Amino acid sequence: MPKNKSENPFLNIVRAQKAGHAVGAYSVCSANRFVLDAAMRQALADGAFACIESTSNQVDQFGGYTGMTPVKFVAYVKGIARAVNMPAGRFLLGGDHIGPNAWKNESAVSAMSKARDLVREYVEAGYSKIHFDASMRCADDPPGDGGPMPHEVVADRAADLCRVAEDAWKNKRPGSPPPVYVIGTEVPPPGGAAGDAEGMRISKPTDVAQTIETAKAAFVSRGLESAWERVFAVVVQPGVEFGDDSVFVYDRKKAAGLSRYIRTHANFIYEAHSTDYQSADALRNLVQDHFAVLKVGPWLTFALREALLALELIEKETLWRKRGVKLSAFRDSLERAMLRRPAHWKKYYHGDAERQKFCRMFSQSDRCRYYLPMPEVSNSISRLLANLDHKEISLALISQYLPGQCPAVRSGEIGNNPRSLIRHKIMEVTSMYALACGIGGKNA
Repeated sequence: MPKNKSENPFLNIVRAQKAGHAVGAYSVCSANRFVLDAAMRQALADGAFACIESTSNQVDQFGGYTGMTPVKFVAYVKGIARAVNMPAGRFLLGGDHIGPNAWKNESAVSAMSKARDLVREYVEAGYSKIHFDASMRCADDPPGDGGPMPHEVVADRAADLCRVAEDAWKNKRPGSPPPVYVIGTEVPPPGGAAGDAEGMRISKPTDVAQTIETAKAAFVSRGLESAWERVFAVVVQPGVEFGDDSVFVYDRKKAAGLSRYIRTHANFIYEAHSTDYQSADALRNLVQDHFAVLKVGPWLTFALREALLALELIEKETLWRKRGVKLSAFRDSLERAMLRRPAHWKKYYHGDAERQKFCRMFSQSDRCRYYLPMPEVSNSISRLLANLDHKEISLALISQYLPGQCPAVRSGEIGNNPRSLIRHKIMEVTSMYALACGIGGKNA
């Protein structure tokens, strides 16, 4: 893949794709420390860059659900990068669904004012990849017929936000690299789809064409021609999505029209959201078909939760008879936290009480991720790690509960300790994405 080290790596990917190279990048949409640690180690092992993204729900000027503003999130990510010895130039930050979504119950004037502040703070903090998403109706927008917002309104609001982003970048210190941009939406709202993604449809090339054309007109009308040259991707729905325990697998035949269409644009590739739980072949086919930016998030914390539950079973087998040892009770603490604060899962998990209980712990939409940082859950995780750190874990138990990690422990590839086991479990996922993007795929 040809590289221009002075340029944003996503622009290099566009250039490589247009030259016929089936390469891509994956964006890690998570604020979880275990996940970000693993993602950065994956990038280091592969000699690649890491893209870490936060949604407008996770991080905003008021703290979002993580409690972090853009400045605090950047500092947080940089701290993890230092801990794994990742050079500053090897990772970048992206903002996902940046727009009025968090304030859509307010008037358009109020919501867009807050969205402008949001994008300004993102760029000033050091984010260099921004996905504009103004596709949601605000409280006083016409209800329409239940269909999407008019292309012209969405484009005009996105261009409005881009104007703010450009001004924020120009006010930074001289030499700061310019941000790159993504337009389009046609995906579930930030945070994930409700239910099992019923009614999903593949984007039509005609709709993509209209998205690009109206966005370009809106950018040009504001004198943003230079910024438009850095709009490198458009978000579409290629037919990938997941529900609580189902996956819509990518079918390249059904998306062939989309794939052909984007070849006619010299400066555009697609960004594919909700690619979690796709097969290795499907991920590779997506990249080959020009869906060259793959977004992944819930699958990574799903893998983390799998590892934690497995380690808790190992903890019980190892320590339940030991005097003076307090077990972590990780699963119980997580369940209690989710029941006490149902806002993050209630509208997503349907069915009777038993079904909701199953989903809280095992759903692929992984609403568990909202609760892992909460003190009672975080404390149980810390206790679990401390309980298993004191000596080598039985290989028989690793084989029983974390069979994918056992060969790596036996060979000495990873250490026999809980953090190494968790990291390896998460990197089973990141390595699939790296392989699909043609940038490595080592798991260590």
